[in-house]
Amino acid sequence: MTTNINNNNWSPDSWKSKPIVQDVTYEDQDHADRVVNKLNRLPPMVSATEIEKLREQLKQVALGNSFLLQGGDCAELFDYCSQDPIEAKLKVLLQMSLVLTWGARTSVVRIARMAGQYAKPRSKPTEMHEGQEILSFRGDNVNGFDPKDRKADPERLLGAYFHSAATLNYVRTLLDSGFADLHQPSNWNLSHVRSDAVRGEYQSIVTQLTDALDFMGTVGADSSSNNNALTSVDFFVSHEALLLEYETSLTRHLTSPLTKTKKYYNTGAHFLWIGDRTRQPDGAHIEYIRGIENPVGLKVGPTTEPGKLVEILDRVNPNKEIGKVTLITRFGADNVEKNLPQHIEAVRNAGHIPVWVCDPMHGNTKNASGGVKTRHFVDIIQELSQTFRVHKNCGSKLNGVHFELTGDSVTECVGGSMDLTDEDLSTNYQTYCDPRLNYEQSLDVAFLIAKYYQNERNSKDFPSL
Repeated sequence: MTTNINNNNWSPDSWKSKPIVQDVTYEDQDHADRVVNKLNRLPPMVSATEIEKLREQLKQVALGNSFLLQGGDCAELFDYCSQDPIEAKLKVLLQMSLVLTWGARTSVVRIARMAGQYAKPRSKPTEMHEGQEILSFRGDNVNGFDPKDRKADPERLLGAYFHSAATLNYVRTLLDSGFADLHQPSNWNLSHVRSDAVRGEYQSIVTQLTDALDFMGTVGADSSSNNNALTSVDFFVSHEALLLEYETSLTRHLTSPLTKTKKYYNTGAHFLWIGDRTRQPDGAHIEYIRGIENPVGLKVGPTTEPGKLVEILDRVNPNKEIGKVTLITRFGADNVEKNLPQHIEAVRNAGHIPVWVCDPMHGNTKNASGGVKTRHFVDIIQELSQTFRVHKNCGSKLNGVHFELTGDSVTECVGGSMDLTDEDLSTNYQTYCDPRLNYEQSLDVAFLIAKYYQNERNSKDFPSL
C-alpha cells in the first residue's frame, strides 16, 4: 500500500520557504495574485484515476515489463494548440510506439511533452538583440518570443491553462474517435529515406507489422469484443514543473482511487519532471514535487553528483516506491560511459528502483555553420546506443527514451535517413527554443531501437545508419 508522505511537514506551498531558481518576477504582483486565485478555482484537467493508472504502468516499466516513450516539443507555443499540429504529434508518437512494441516485443507507455510544456528555463535572464540587452524568452506562459513582448505577463498563465485544456480535449476526442486504430497505420510513407538499403530494412519492418495486423484480423484476434489495445491506447501528458505558482494552483486534495484517502495531485498533467537547472536537493522545486502523488521525473546530467542524486531520491521517494521516479539521463554522446555507471551503482546501492530513461537530445546541442542551434542525428544515436550498452554491462536495463520531436517535416537536426546537412536547416527551421527531430527522424529512431531489440535477441550490436 502506498504510504501518504504529504503529512511530513508538506503543503502545496511549502516550497515558498525554500530557495528558488528560475523564478518569474511580475511588475504588478497584485495582478499575478488575481490570476493565481482564478487558476485555483478552475477545474482539474486530469483525474486522480488517470494519474494512478500511469503510476501502475510506470511500475511495470521500472520492472522491465514495459517500455516508456516520452516525446514532444522543446517548448510548446500557444499556436500549436491547433488541429494539424496536435494530430501530427499524436500520429508520430503512435507510429513510434507501434514500431517499438513490435521490435521490443513489449507494451509501450506513451507520455507526450504536450498540453502544458509552455515554460522553459534559461541559462541567463537576458540576451542581446540588435545590440540591446532584453529579457530572455521564457516560454509562452511567461512572455512572448517577439523582442517587443518580453515583459512577464501573468495573464499568460491563464492562457497556458486554457490552451492545455483545449489540447487535451482534442487529444481525447481523437483517441475516442478511432485515431489510434492500428488497422489504419496512417499510410506508412518511406519516400524520405534516401538510402536504398535503409529503405529496404524499414519496408521489411513495415511489411511485417501490417502482415501481423492483417493476420490478426483474419483470425478474429482483433475484434472489438476483445477490447484489446489495437483500437485504443492510453495516452498521458507531461511538462516540466518550472513555474511553481502555476503548479500549486493546479494541485488538488482528492480522494485516491486506491486507498480512498485524501492525497495531493497535480491535476495539470499526469507526469511532471524537474530539469537540470532546478533539482537542488534543498530547493523549492524538489520540495514541491516530493508531496504530490503524480509520478515524477528528474533530469540527470554530467554535473549530477551520485551522492546528491541519492539524496534527491530519498527526499522525493522516501518509501522507495517502484517506478514513482523516472531518472532521465542526458549526458551527451561523449560522457555516457564516464557518468552513467556511477549513477546506476549509487541508485542501486541506495535501494531505489526508478524508471531509467535516456534523453539523447539535451547533451548534444551544437551550432551549425551559420550559428543556428542544431543536433546531429549521429550524436543522438551514439548516446542512445552507449546508454543501452552501459545499462547492460552494469546489470541494469534502459527502460525508455525521451525525445524532443515534432510530427512536422521541420529541418532542425542534421542527419538521419533524409541526409539533412547544415545547408538544409534553413529550409524549414521553426523552433523557438531547441532543435527537434522531425517526423521522419523520429521514425528513424524508433526503427533503430526496434532493430536493436531484434539484434539483441540474435546477440548482435546496436544498429547504425
